[in-house]
Amino acid sequence: MTADGSGRMRLTRAMRLQKTREFARIRNEGRRSVRGCLVVNWMLLMPGSICRVGLITTKKLGKAIIRTRARRLLRETFRLHQHDFRQPVAMVLVARASIIGKKLADVERDFVTLLRQANLLNETK
Repeated sequence: MTADGSGRMRLTRAMRLQKTREFARIRNEGRRSVRGCLVVNWMLLMPGSICRVGLITTKKLGKAIIRTRARRLLRETFRLHQHDFRQPVAMVLVARASIIGKKLADVERDFVTLLRQANLLNETK
């Protein structure tokens, strides 16, 4: 939450991708990048809409506790940078096996590097 209590940094339910067809559309029509512990599929949205995110952690990662931690890391990374995009974007973050044991700073570094390579971030960031 921001200092004024506005909740600007929240990741609301409306910002989450939940339907299979939404994931499939981004995968089929969007772009894809891989870096470190992340695979990012994204698609630009119309100006004025909100950024949306979906998370994928497969059973290949390990047991539920490991997958849950990976989801938490991905969700927090997106939440911290949700207002840094040039224009609204819908993205699917896929955790790779190398995310196991990583700290938030490591995941965040990979995420920001991907966004810069894809030219999705504002120049001021």
